[in-house]
Amino acid sequence: MNTRRTFLKSSMALAAVATLDLPIKKDKQKLSFSTLGCPKWTLTEIVTTAAKEGYDAVEIRGLQGELYLPKCAEFSTPEQIASTRKLFADHKIEICNLGASTALHHLDAEKRKKNLDEGRAFIDLAQQLGCPYVRVFPNDLPKDQDREQTINMIAEGLLELANYAKGKNVTVLLESHGEVIWKDMLLRIMKQAEHPNVGLIWDIFNMWSVTKEPPAEVYAALKKYIRHAHIKDGRLVDGKLAYTFIGKGEAPLTEAINALEGGGYKGYYSFEWEKMWHPEIPEPELAFADYPGAIIPYFNAGHR
Repeated sequence: MNTRRTFLKSSMALAAVATLDLPIKKDKQKLSFSTLGCPKWTLTEIVTTAAKEGYDAVEIRGLQGELYLPKCAEFSTPEQIASTRKLFADHKIEICNLGASTALHHLDAEKRKKNLDEGRAFIDLAQQLGCPYVRVFPNDLPKDQDREQTINMIAEGLLELANYAKGKNVTVLLESHGEVIWKDMLLRIMKQAEHPNVGLIWDIFNMWSVTKEPPAEVYAALKKYIRHAHIKDGRLVDGKLAYTFIGKGEAPLTEAINALEGGGYKGYYSFEWEKMWHPEIPEPELAFADYPGAIIPYFNAGHR
C-alpha cells in the first residue's frame, strides 16, 4: 500500500512538473466577414458560406443591395427575425455586428434626427437578433461647420445612442472612418462619450492608409475602447487605393495584430471586402475562402 501511495504521489508530481513546460492553449481567434463583400448574395448563401469556410460570425452590412436592414424581409417581422436567428443558429454562426449608415457629424437638426433615428432602429433590430454591436460613423468634418462643434456633436450623438441602447444588451461602436481617423481625435471623442454601451471599431488599413500613424501607437492610445477590428489589405496604385487579398498589399497588419494579441483583444477579426463599393475586385467566394488561411500567420508572427 505504501509503495502504491508513493508511486501515485511521484506520478502526480512528475505530471505537475511536465505541465510547466507545456504551452498554454490560447483561445482560437474569432473570424467574421462583412456582407459588404457579397452584395448580391441571399442570407442563406451568406450563412452557408460562413459555415463552410470556417468563420465564427457574420457582420451584416446590407443585404442584396439594401443597406437599411429593417427594410429587408429577413428582418421585417418578429416571425422573420425568429427564422433568421434559426438559420444562423442551425449553422452555428453568430451575428457579431450590424452596420448602420448613421453619421453623427450633422449639425442640421433634420439630418441629425434622421441619422439618430436610424441608429435607434438598428439598436432595436440588434436586440431582437441577439447581436451585441451596432456600428455607426463619425463621419466627416464639413468645412461649412465649426470643427469643434462638429466633434462635440459626434460625441453627443454617441452618448444619445448609448443611452438608448442601455438595458438592451447592445453596444454602439464608432468606426474609425471618413475624416475622423486620427488617433488623438478618436481618443477625444471616446473620452467625451465615455459610457458602458460605447466602443470603437478599429479599421486598421482605413486609418493607416491616410494617417500613417504606427498601429502600435494607435492601439496604445485606443485600446480601452476597441471592441471590434476591420481587416483588409491593399496598396496605392496611381494615387488610388486598390484592395488586395490579405498579405498581398501594404497594410501593417503584423504590427496591428501583434498589438491586439499582445493586449488581450478578444473581439472579432472581421474581413471587410468592399465589393459593394468596388465591383471590380475579385468575387466574394474567392475572397472569403482565402481569408481564414491568409490571416492565421499574423496571429503567430510575434507570439511564437
